Amino acid sequence: MSASTDTSSSLPTFNSGLLITGGALVAAGAMIALAGLTVGGSHVVSATRQWIKEMEVPPSELARIKWGQARSAATAGAAAWQNGVSARDTAGT
Repeated sequence: MSASTDTSSSLPTFNSGLLITGGALVAAGAMIALAGLTVGGSHVVSATRQWIKEMEVPPSELARIKWGQARSAATAGAAAWQNGVSARDTAGT
């Protein structure tokens, strides 16, 4: 057997300076994106609050009205189903 003096590794070599620079740029980009999301999000919240203030009927009141309508419709439907004429009663006529 012959002894090999080959010291090459199968792993790639990395330049740590470039990796650190890349990581710093990613972190800076994330901070800029976070700032953009904060500014945009606060504008959306502000515009939504203004839109709700300008509504004739507030959303909570509208939801209460619609819930009452749905409850009345369900009650009427249940009453019609329970008190309705059966198919046997109308089959002979």
